[in-house]
Amino acid sequence: MAGWWRVLQRAGQRYPWPTNVLLYTGLYSAGDALQQRLRDCPADWRQTRHVATVALTFHANFNYVWLRLLERALPGRAPRAVLAKVLCDQAVGGPIALSAFYVGMNILQGKEDIFLDLKQKFWNTYKTALMYWPFVQLTNFSLVPVHWRTAYTGLCGFLWATFICFSQQSGDGTLKSAFTFLHMKEASAVERPPEK
Repeated sequence: MAGWWRVLQRAGQRYPWPTNVLLYTGLYSAGDALQQRLRDCPADWRQTRHVATVALTFHANFNYVWLRLLERALPGRAPRAVLAKVLCDQAVGGPIALSAFYVGMNILQGKEDIFLDLKQKFWNTYKTALMYWPFVQLTNFSLVPVHWRTAYTGLCGFLWATFICFSQQSGDGTLKSAFTFLHMKEASAVERPPEK
């Protein structure tokens, strides 16, 4: 285990862009696989491939460039710089990433109206994101070295991807829809008669 960690650390320092992008993409895709499992769906690898494609072609690269741009514009870990980066991230980066996810997924799924999910779910999802991402980025900007920030975002993005992929597939962008689904699933498991 320690050997893998050393290799990963060396790769992250020597090749920060590809290392961060690949880690982010893998974690984001795993989030989709988890939400499928939680919904008791058969594995839909095509769906997970779509998520990986959006993560690889846009999200991971956007995050890598965006986080470095923020660091260049607002350098350091002083409280004022960290809070300014968090505000910029939530006001600009978050909406761009969220829009790209919904539109990108609809394009890859061949939907007629590629903006439908964006129109129907953006505000709910954005409000939900504001309950999670500011805290993630607060720790990211104050504790994580710049060359690992995209990977850290991907690690935290694993949970977010689980939620947003569920929302794109069968939710409405609110935490309430996810909790309602999980509660209904739990209730149906309790009501099921035991197998003989």
